Amino acid sequence: MGWLIPRLLAGVLSVVVGALAGIVVGSVSHWPALGALIGAAIGALLHGFVDAWRGHRFMDWLRRQQEGPAPRDAGFWGEVGYRVERSVRALERRVDAEHAHLDQFLSAIEASPNGVMLLDASDQIEWCNSVAADHFGLDPLRDRRQRITNLVRSPVFVTYLQSGDYDEAVNITGPGSGGTVAVLIRPYGAGMKLVLSQDITERERNDAMRRDFVANVSHEIRTPLTVLAGFIETMGSLPLTEAERRRVLELMSQQTVRMQTLVGDLLTLAQLEGSPRPPADRWVPVHRLFAQVRSDAEALSSGRHALRFSGADAAQIAGAEAELLSALANLVNNAVRYTPSGGSVDVSWTLRSDGAGEIEVRDSGIGIAREHLPRLTERFYRVDGSRSRDTGGTGLGLSIVKHVAQRHGGELEVRSEPGKGSSFKLIFPAARVRGAEPGGDARRTVQSADRIDAA
Repeated sequence: MGWLIPRLLAGVLSVVVGALAGIVVGSVSHWPALGALIGAAIGALLHGFVDAWRGHRFMDWLRRQQEGPAPRDAGFWGEVGYRVERSVRALERRVDAEHAHLDQFLSAIEASPNGVMLLDASDQIEWCNSVAADHFGLDPLRDRRQRITNLVRSPVFVTYLQSGDYDEAVNITGPGSGGTVAVLIRPYGAGMKLVLSQDITERERNDAMRRDFVANVSHEIRTPLTVLAGFIETMGSLPLTEAERRRVLELMSQQTVRMQTLVGDLLTLAQLEGSPRPPADRWVPVHRLFAQVRSDAEALSSGRHALRFSGADAAQIAGAEAELLSALANLVNNAVRYTPSGGSVDVSWTLRSDGAGEIEVRDSGIGIAREHLPRLTERFYRVDGSRSRDTGGTGLGLSIVKHVAQRHGGELEVRSEPGKGSSFKLIFPAARVRGAEPGGDARRTVQSADRIDAA
């Protein structure tokens, strides 16, 4: 109320000053009373005009959406302008703060690994992050205010959206990602919906692999157990000659070894997946690996193949000797098993120009068709299941080889053609390889050791 009294006094003062001026002028014309009346009216009009002009300036500032400061007048309009401007600026600061909070919130949702989409009461897209756009094949900006069912035509999703029963999520094939997307809807506000999506392609693949793994393990173990059970029943219920008894015991021993091999490979895989990476400062001589694998291969071959091992010399690999031996033994034993009598198996070590080391196992065996090569390292995958079982394979050997290579920072490279044999290469990075070059140059050993220390 501090503006009211000064405003009233200003009005009264204008009238009084006008009246006095009118009296002075009226005295000259001998009409002082009329002059006072006219002067008071003129004073009041002038006061009203000035007040109206100040009000016009203030309204013009309001119409210009409060651009710049409010008119700095004295009195009532100055007070009104100051208070309105202060309120407007405070409101602007609150709006800016809310916008900043909203931007931070949307940025956090944008950073989410899951898809988030907001639908209004008419199922039109209010907003979606880039992950949701990828899951549903949308454009985050162009498709706003578009009805979601006009853009996502999956029958499962449309039925789920229109059903109103959102207790459980549904899985759809993502039109954008092409994988499997789990979609969950949560209603909120006045008929609005929050659509959450998650790419579960990898999880579905892992679940399928886990189911296949359990089924394969069950099948692989059940077969020898069935054979053993049958032989035990035979020995217990039928009179057998000594020769028949020895034959049955031999077959039972073979099936027992098969199960032991399978369980051993499974344990090896479990250890490879659950243990830390091999040390980079424990050096394993390649010639020692070759010597151990050669003796096993000669026993398996029984002189039916030409076995050649070359190039190891003073080469060394940094890693776990047991793992390296297991990987190399699997490759060489496979080469012997799948190479007909009279064929050859060549195992060689090569130092590449980039410093990497390469162990190659090449055979002259039956070879592998091209369509099977990408899946060779899958667990229990067999090109020819019956032949693999006849040769004693468990279907886990190449999986073990791949894991060993990856744990040593390397890779497994496979080349093969039917009827032309196969080539399996274990390639190790330069940081895990050392050894004297031909001619006995020791600098190679020192430089490789320096790289390991730096790593």
